[in-house]
Order: sequence, then C-alpha cells, then structure tokens
Amino acid sequence: MEHVTVTALSHPGLLRENNEDSLVAGPWTLTGTVTGNPQTLVFPLGSPLVVAVADGIGGQPAGEVASALVARILALHGPALDGEDAVRDVLDLCNREVYAAAARDPARATMGTTVAGVVLLAGTALVFNVGDSRVLGWRDGGLELLSVDDNPPPLPGRRTVSLLTQSLGGSREPGGIAPHLTAVPLEPGFRCLVCTDGLTDPVPGDVIEEVLREHDHGRAAYELWRAAVEAGGPDNITLALVSTGEE
Repeated sequence: MEHVTVTALSHPGLLRENNEDSLVAGPWTLTGTVTGNPQTLVFPLGSPLVVAVADGIGGQPAGEVASALVARILALHGPALDGEDAVRDVLDLCNREVYAAAARDPARATMGTTVAGVVLLAGTALVFNVGDSRVLGWRDGGLELLSVDDNPPPLPGRRTVSLLTQSLGGSREPGGIAPHLTAVPLEPGFRCLVCTDGLTDPVPGDVIEEVLREHDHGRAAYELWRAAVEAGGPDNITLALVSTGEE
C-alpha cells in the first residue's frame, strides 16, 4: 500500500521571542509552539492530503493568529481539496477569514500570513503558495523550486529587500489574491520540502541540497534546522519533508 511520510518541526529561531509560524499535515496542526524533535506522521495515499506552512507577517500584529487560522482552515477542508479549483477556493476562504478576524479586533488590524504547501492526490501533487514561503521538489539529486515567490524583483544595483507583493490578509482594506498553483506528477519516490523563509533565507540552496542528498525523514529535518540555527537563526523556522513510498 502506498503511503505518505511527513516529517515536520517548528522553532522560533534564535532572535525572535515568539513563533508566528504554523503547520498543517492532514488533520494535524502545529501552531505557535516549539517541537524539540522532528515529528513524523504516516498517511495512506488515497484521499486528498494537504501539507502546508503559514508564516505570520513580521512587523505587523498577530501574525501567529493569522497563520494559525489558515492552518486550521486547511486542516478542516483538506479532505475536500480534490482539484485546482478547490484549492483556489479554500485559499480565498483563508484570505477572507483572516481579514474578517482582523476586522473584529482593532489590535489585529493588518495582520496577515503567507502560505505554501502541497495537496497529494492519486498521481498528482498540487503545489500552491501565496507569499514567499516555499515548496522545493527533489528530482534527480537536486532541488527544484516549485512555488513562486511573491517578492518584487530587485532594482539594478540595489540589494534585494524582502517585501511581499501579496499575502493572506496583511492590509487595512480587504483585497483579493491570485494564488500560484502548479500540478506536478506524483511519481514513485516523490519527495518535497515545504518551508518558511526562516530556512531558505539564511541557508543556501546548495546546503539544503547536501542535507537532502545525505539524509531523509527525521535526520534530514534536524540537519536543516541545525543549518538555519548555525546561520544565525534570524527568523522562525518551520519545515515539512514529504515523501511517498510503499509498505
């Protein structure tokens, strides 16, 4: 029987007091907490399975509330995400619910979050994102960026500045979103990394590649976390390693 293994962890990093990241894997959510060790879950491959991370927007209020809300909505609606339209609809729902929650509490005005993840279906993986959290695929011994960063391109001669061009919530006036969505074949041995920018900003791609080439599951998750911490741990670090296999 084919199955999906998800190994995940979430950590505030070394400089942030709070963890504003959240994570969902099937019905399981992890919000505003610290996992001292990677957590591994195994699911049968059949009905839709969603694995995603949400990263509350730093410098704006209640990022942990926005990311947790999105994780709970994805967990609730995950079994019904049977195609691209369903994924777009649930992301639109997430966006509207973040704005609605912000409107109910003035202290939460402009709260928002990114989201990135994958929905595993029979034969297909639907990759989605809004913002700059990422989904990286592993193919032929190398990494492939499957998501699309919502950051403006750097101006010539200027340093790249991390500014979001879209997010779930995040503004005073409600606005729509245009989620990025890509369908990739769910081939035997499929493997991907879903993560917030607390991993990909400080850790170079070649280091991530080396870790995934040498390790799998819990050891790989731990080594990725360690690489982010050794690079200064400037942001919350949340990641999920997803792979398929047979029992």
